[in-house]
Amino acid sequence: MLRVTGRLADVWIPSMGYADPPALADMNAVIDEATIAAGRAPESVRRAYNIVGSFGAATGFLQGTPRDWAEQLADLTLTQGMATYILGSDDPRALATFAQEVAPAVRDLVEAERARAATRSEPGGIPGSVAPQGNPPAEPSEPGEGRPRHTSLGVRPTPDSGERLAREQAWAEDDRPAFAMPEREYTAHEEATAAHLVDVHDHLRSELTQIREIVAQVRSGAMGIGSARSAINTMTLRQNNWTLGAYCAAYCRILTGHHTLEDRSIFPHLRRAEPGLAPVIDRLEREHEVIHDLLERLDEALVAMVTADGMPPALAELSGALDLLTDALLSHLSYEERQLLAPLAAHGFG
Repeated sequence: MLRVTGRLADVWIPSMGYADPPALADMNAVIDEATIAAGRAPESVRRAYNIVGSFGAATGFLQGTPRDWAEQLADLTLTQGMATYILGSDDPRALATFAQEVAPAVRDLVEAERARAATRSEPGGIPGSVAPQGNPPAEPSEPGEGRPRHTSLGVRPTPDSGERLAREQAWAEDDRPAFAMPEREYTAHEEATAAHLVDVHDHLRSELTQIREIVAQVRSGAMGIGSARSAINTMTLRQNNWTLGAYCAAYCRILTGHHTLEDRSIFPHLRRAEPGLAPVIDRLEREHEVIHDLLERLDEALVAMVTADGMPPALAELSGALDLLTDALLSHLSYEERQLLAPLAAHGFG
């Protein structure tokens, strides 16, 4: 599977337990060899990492203070090229600490070390000096949303391709409100806070893609339920019950947890910090409710598929439910990033 990843994949997302830190070097080497053999550059496969841990005074990996976490994760980034970290936790305090303290500190440590390395490699370089880098252009807003001004923010929202798979629509997209943050400069810490939202969303997108691939293979007959179980066993959302239904259901729980955290913690904080953002947050909350209903529909299709042992009608219903969820979720995540990256950078997660 690692060689397949190197030949074909855009991202590799192992989990602690399956790939603990000491094992990453050998696994990365296999992926790198496969990318080169396929005529690709090793950096074409983005490396992400699902992590678990607890904040405290212990000395183990991801068991200490936020500073300990930052130093350990920065070391993985510098030595193993891990570019994204996804914390598996439903504890709002742990998630807030990770987003507000650990993630920015990791970025600062990595940037500082890379700057030192670049200076050391340049003859006559001034210690500590870094060539200035311009901010990338802002991502334009989608039609019907106005034009949010993110020109000073170096974190780009993920664009919506506009492609839709289902015949029905979860909602009208041309009446979404927009919020324009006043232009300002952002620190590296603030940009890291905004980037964390994109990282979490990228993980949700990646897992959704994997679910779609498995359903497509099972439906076409290219993969049986037993083979699907083996394929799922290599993925990042690892459960005790290795069935297609268990994997999809686990994804539904994670997505629901993400939206619940936003509704209960992040959104109230942003309402207080930016009252003008209220119409956007109202819309995002309504979309969360619709997505919840689509998850319920997907869950019903999963139950039908399992009880029907993967018969074609049940798989067709599952595919239809998955198409509509895909359309709604990808559109929603893109809209949320376009509207919230700048406010989150300015005000944090609460």
